[in-house]
Amino acid sequence: MRVITGTARGKKLITAEGMDVRPTPERVKEAMFSAIQFDIEGRTFLDLFAGSGQMGIEALSRGAEKAVFVDQSPISVDNINRNLKNTELTDKAKVIRGDYTAVLLGMTEKFDYVFLDPPYASGFLEKALKLVQKNVKEHGIIICEHPKEVALPDEVDEFTVKKQYRYGKVYITFYTRKGALDE
Repeated sequence: MRVITGTARGKKLITAEGMDVRPTPERVKEAMFSAIQFDIEGRTFLDLFAGSGQMGIEALSRGAEKAVFVDQSPISVDNINRNLKNTELTDKAKVIRGDYTAVLLGMTEKFDYVFLDPPYASGFLEKALKLVQKNVKEHGIIICEHPKEVALPDEVDEFTVKKQYRYGKVYITFYTRKGALDE
């Protein structure tokens, strides 16, 4: 696993080993960032269920102003901090160890991009999708990574599906606020 482009291009990232870990495949990461590449600079990014932190680190490397990483695993949080240090992006990052529900309920900060990639069999995705809406800026985007077996709704409260991409067995679904203007 490595950073694809930007200031930390080519830097290798560490991740936890084992069956509980499922990093976003590089081709999926590259495709997702291609979809937002002209709008990432100067933006804020929330990497929920961050794992190794590769998605938030990629956003920072590509010019995001700030990224917040949330994960409940102490091993993942340690790996995120090590990856941030290795990529020299620590000064633009905040790492939070905690349960996503508690973190989101207590968080008041709003983000331009929110990336949701919970463990596939956990059932956390739809709950997180509902909870995180208050943390999305007016023209912000929620990006969900999920297996093809998980069909997300076309609308969730204030948000509606804008785009959906399929990469083998993985889907990336983009949600925007209903009525938000395309920029």
